[in-house]
Amino acid sequence: MFPFCFEWVWDMGHMVFHGGLWYALSIIGMGMTYCIIKAVIDTRRGGSSHH
Repeated sequence: MFPFCFEWVWDMGHMVFHGGLWYALSIIGMGMTYCIIKAVIDTRRGGSSHH
C-alpha cells in the first residue's frame, strides 16, 4: 500500500511508523551531510592529518 492509493487510511499505526521512519532517515541524512561537508572542507585545506 502506498499513501497515494485510495485504500490508504491514516490510522495511529501508520502515523507512528511513518513518524519514526522519517525521524530516523532525517538523523541519518544529517549525519551523512555533516560527514560529507567535513570531508570536503578537510580536502580543500590540504594538509596531512595525523591520527
